[in-house]
Amino acid sequence: MNTDPYQDFAERYDLSFGQFGEDDSQEVEFFRNLFSRNGVRSVLDCACGTGRHLPLFHSLGREVVGSDISEGMLIQARKNLAGHNLNISLRQADFRGLPGHFDRQFDAVVCLAAIGFMPDEAECLKALKSMFAVLREGGLLVLTAMPTDRQWKERPRYQLVANTRDFTRLFVVDYEEQTARYNILDVFHCEARNELKEWSAELRIFLQDEQERLLRASGFRSLEFYGSFDFTPYDKETSNRLIS
Repeated sequence: MNTDPYQDFAERYDLSFGQFGEDDSQEVEFFRNLFSRNGVRSVLDCACGTGRHLPLFHSLGREVVGSDISEGMLIQARKNLAGHNLNISLRQADFRGLPGHFDRQFDAVVCLAAIGFMPDEAECLKALKSMFAVLREGGLLVLTAMPTDRQWKERPRYQLVANTRDFTRLFVVDYEEQTARYNILDVFHCEARNELKEWSAELRIFLQDEQERLLRASGFRSLEFYGSFDFTPYDKETSNRLIS
């Protein structure tokens, strides 16, 4: 019996992002600036998935380690990295228990679009404390989360994520009181493949105020929230990204 809920999705996870290793220039400059001004030399991407951000951090000259709870995602990450001749250390680990997997500390821990997979505040707090524990004193944590306050208020049901000649990805979102279920529809429409694949995930919603409270309870003191990768301050009414 397959106990990895990401196994079926891992191979096609990257399809809406373009070529592996090709990064948005604004995102690259965001991390370059952030790492430089915080003296970051080592980075742990603790929900690295298929490894999409690992080449970016490597290209910035940092020591990079990736971890993820899903073996399926890590298998795909190894394939992706091998295809680009990158030798980056990967480890299977639940980010709620990082000290049990790493007997060292990092200058930065990155957790992108993954904190919502925590089912409740208690588990989120456990995850944040775990990340804090593997950071050096004064180290940097970077989180991204979805949806934003604006998106949670407007509750768009359909989100077209990718649409190319051969492939379309659509999010159909079911909103509840504190969660949102993202139903992911992948449509392949080309001569070689005509198929619909589905995958879904329920995310617990951690908006800015809740994130701030939980981060402070985890030991973090200096907090900044951005609404885009150009360092625009986060605005609950207008921002389409939540970066902390």
